[in-house]
Amino acid sequence: MTLRQAVSPHLRPPRTVGGTMRLVLYALVPGVLGQLWFFGAGVLWQIGLAAATAVATEAAMLHLRGRPLALFLRDWSAVVTAVLLAVSLPGLAPWWMAVLGTAFGLVFAKHLYGGLGHNPFNPAMVGYVVLLVAFPRLMSQWPAPAGLAGGAPGPIAAAHAIFGGGVDAVTAATPLDAVRTQLGQALTLPEIRQGPLWGALGGRGWAAVNGLYLAGGAVLVATRTADWRIPAGVLAGIGVPAAFLWAIDPSLHPGLWFHWASGATMLGAFFIATDPVSAATTPRGRLIFGAGIGMLTWLIRTWGGYPDAIAFAVLLMNMAVPLIDRYTPPRIYGHPRGGGHD
Repeated sequence: MTLRQAVSPHLRPPRTVGGTMRLVLYALVPGVLGQLWFFGAGVLWQIGLAAATAVATEAAMLHLRGRPLALFLRDWSAVVTAVLLAVSLPGLAPWWMAVLGTAFGLVFAKHLYGGLGHNPFNPAMVGYVVLLVAFPRLMSQWPAPAGLAGGAPGPIAAAHAIFGGGVDAVTAATPLDAVRTQLGQALTLPEIRQGPLWGALGGRGWAAVNGLYLAGGAVLVATRTADWRIPAGVLAGIGVPAAFLWAIDPSLHPGLWFHWASGATMLGAFFIATDPVSAATTPRGRLIFGAGIGMLTWLIRTWGGYPDAIAFAVLLMNMAVPLIDRYTPPRIYGHPRGGGHD
C-alpha cells in the first residue's frame, strides 16, 4: 500500500465565500424564527421581497459590468445583504421599502465601488439608513408583540398590510423608542416599565429575539466565521457607559441588560459589524472598531435623534476603518511594534 502525501506545508483549504455566506444565513435562522413567533409572518414576506430584489439587482449590475453571472451569484453575498436588511425592517412595512432599500444598497454601496471586496460601507446598512431618513414614520411601525393585542399577524394578514397599501394590524413603539419618548415626558424608568410592552430584561419579545441572534452569532464565532473581538467590542462599548450611568441614576438611565436586549443589538454585533469587507482587519483594530460602534450606538440612543442607532454607528465606523488599520498593525516577529510599516 502506498500512502500519497502532499508536499508541505499542509494547510487546511480556505472556506469559500459562498460557504461563508451560507453559514451566516444558517446562523440567522434562530433570530428569524424568533421574529416570526413574536412579530408575525411579515418578516418572511420582507425576506422574500428583499432576496428576490437582491438577485435581480445583482444580476443586472453584473451584466452591466461585464462580469460572469453564475460565478458571482453563487457567492450568496447579495442574499445575505438582503436578509440583513429585511430582518431590520418592520415586518409590516410596505413592499416597496424592501425593494428600494435592497436595490439602493447593492447598487450604490457595493457595485459602484467595484463589487464585493471593494465596498467601504456595509450595503445592508446603507439601504436601511436611506429608508430610515426618508421614511421615518413607516420605519417605526413595528407590529405589536404577540400576546400584547392578540396573536402576531399570520401570512395572509401580513400580506394584506404589506401589499395592500397600509398597516391594518396593531402596531406598537419599540422599547427603545418608548423609553426615549416617555423619558422626555418626565416619566421615570420604573413608571415606564409598568406598561404592558415590557418583559424581565427589556421589551416583550425583543429580549428573546436578541437572545436568539446571540445564539446564532455564537455559532459564527465558534466556527471562526466572525472574529470574537468585534462583537465583544460592540457589547462592551454599549454596556460599559450604560452600566456607569445606570449606577448613577437608575431611574433615568437604562442599564446594560436593557441595551443588550433591545433593538438590533445582537444582530448588529454579530452579523452586521462583523462584515469582513467593511470592518477593520487587524486584531487590535477590530476591538477598537467594535467598541466604537458600541459607544456611538449608546450615545445616539441616549442623546441622538434615532432610538436604535446601530446602522448609523456601523457606517460611521466604516469610515474610520482605514485610519484604524493604519495605526494598529500587528507586531512583526523580530521587529519593534509598528516596524516595517511605513
